[in-house]
Amino acid sequence: MLPRSAKQAVAMLMDAGIVAAAVWGAFALRLASPWPEMLSSRWWLLIAMPLVTIPIFKFARLYRTVVRHLGPQFGLALVYGVTFSSLCMPLMVLLAQQTGDFSRSAAVIYWLLAIVGVGGIRMLGRGWFRGGMRGGLKPVVIYGAGEAGVQLQASLIGSERFRVIAFVDDQRTAWKTVINGVPVREPSNLRQIVLRNRCRDIFLAMPSIDRVERRRIIDSLKSLPVTVRTVPSLAELIDGTASLDEVRPIAIEDLLGRDVVEPRTELLERCIRDRIVLVSGAGGSIGSELCRQILRQQPRRLVLLERSEVALYEIERELAEICQAESIDVPITPILGSVRDRVRGEDVLRTFGVQTVYHAAAYKHVPLVEYNISAGVGNNSLATWTFAEASIAAGVETFVLISTDKAVRPTNVMGASKRLAELILQALQRSQDKTRFCMVRFGNVLDSSGSVVPRFKQQIASGGPLTVTHPEVIRYFMTIPEAAELVLQAGAMGTGGDVFVLDMGEAVKIADLARLMIRLAGLTERTSEEPHGDIEILYTGLRPGEKLYEELLIGDNVTGTEHSMIMRASEAEIPWEELKTHLEFLVEACRGPAPEDIRNRLHQVVEGYVPERDIVDLVWQERADREASGTLAFRPLAEGDSQDSPDTSHG
Repeated sequence: MLPRSAKQAVAMLMDAGIVAAAVWGAFALRLASPWPEMLSSRWWLLIAMPLVTIPIFKFARLYRTVVRHLGPQFGLALVYGVTFSSLCMPLMVLLAQQTGDFSRSAAVIYWLLAIVGVGGIRMLGRGWFRGGMRGGLKPVVIYGAGEAGVQLQASLIGSERFRVIAFVDDQRTAWKTVINGVPVREPSNLRQIVLRNRCRDIFLAMPSIDRVERRRIIDSLKSLPVTVRTVPSLAELIDGTASLDEVRPIAIEDLLGRDVVEPRTELLERCIRDRIVLVSGAGGSIGSELCRQILRQQPRRLVLLERSEVALYEIERELAEICQAESIDVPITPILGSVRDRVRGEDVLRTFGVQTVYHAAAYKHVPLVEYNISAGVGNNSLATWTFAEASIAAGVETFVLISTDKAVRPTNVMGASKRLAELILQALQRSQDKTRFCMVRFGNVLDSSGSVVPRFKQQIASGGPLTVTHPEVIRYFMTIPEAAELVLQAGAMGTGGDVFVLDMGEAVKIADLARLMIRLAGLTERTSEEPHGDIEILYTGLRPGEKLYEELLIGDNVTGTEHSMIMRASEAEIPWEELKTHLEFLVEACRGPAPEDIRNRLHQVVEGYVPERDIVDLVWQERADREASGTLAFRPLAEGDSQDSPDTSHG
């Protein structure tokens, strides 16, 4: 509790005594006598050496070092200080003209004694300080005895929270070795180490391993009552966005999907660099990430089209901050508007001379679209038709549709409406040669709006239960940045009408995902076998339109592309004149609104669309119930009524 100046004064007095003792010891050892004759005429060295040495130590910054945090720099300063001090001994004897029987070896012995005394007393002090702290520190195990593990352990030595009790490593050559006083053990000993030391934390210090290996290690630890944390990934370390001593909880993104393949720069730039690019639905999960990545590819201008004022404001502000932080000089143009408005869409595209469009605007929440059929088809299918024709009229060069795996043999209106959007662009491609249309189809993205992962996080934070629709439901997952990056690369390939499919890796069972997230939170699942667990998993049943599993291909006709994680699907198309008849029918059915007619027509047009449930459209249900009870006399909208119809460009 002493002030810093008082601590330094104590250290100086202690060193003065050690130096005097070292001088006496040097002569005593040299002459093998506790009362050396050589020192009798040079007794003044016992006073002069401390007076000379203390300023030397101060100049070497020995007194700026905090004892409990001694490191390599202290050792270097100690050697410098003691070396200069030992050189002063023969120099002072020479100046005093007492070199008669003086032995230079006494100076060497003094150097050794001073190093041991001054350094040793501080090492003992550091051990005493840390020993007093150990009782209040949490014991941790570091999984990985490589360079990352060693650096992590070094950063934790001065920690006031953790003490490393063991390393664990899969490499046999590391077993039974000791690193900085900490033993390296084999994984089979981990349970014993954890239980004996009441350890509740394991730090995974293996930033270069892939997701498969990381998942294997996590699975091997799931039976232990510990929370697993990790150091940043190798990509984060290379980018400079994180450092090795930043230990954080393992995110579900670290384990799902597969390892990211380095992007092809020429593909990223082909439709973006020095071009005018527009993103529809710019404020959504995928749209906003597309904007971030497009901005960094240096387009001539980035146009944000979004109908939500709040979402447009947020993404425009974020992109402006990125431009300022990264010195990017790209004009950002925020436009409020809907892709359902043909006049507004064509005006924006023509005015800014847009060359590339990424169409991410869509309703994607399966049950909500099932509850609002006309709105879903109007926004996902008919609005795509509207915006595609506006793009053709405005001379847009490339139009990329963000599609979904739910478009393959859909059981819901959302998937059927997205497949219809694909058919529209394929048909338009064959009927004109101004605009190149292509579609990119992928599965669920982590942390998007409506995704299961953020919902599970919220449920865990509130103590559960975690709600899963069915024990066997499975999904593909991909991170939002990775999906956006692959979309940009896929959009640069193909000649027109192409359906690109992203490699989504292995499918994940949602129930297993729930259990994994419980484990990553350091909690246990509550079951009939484990009634004292922390969080229960509750099965609620499949929601309207929901499938047990998703597919990415309708048929088996798939070929590779110049990118290893992007495939090209060859699927059935519908000629434009035939498809246009169906679309005109849907325009009238959405205006009706007549959800039963919409579903029937989708069943005719979209291959594999088989609704699994009766119509659950909320307006249709309410109207039917009230008509049956005689409490509602329904009047269809007449000409001239105010409406936000999906056919403002085609009526």
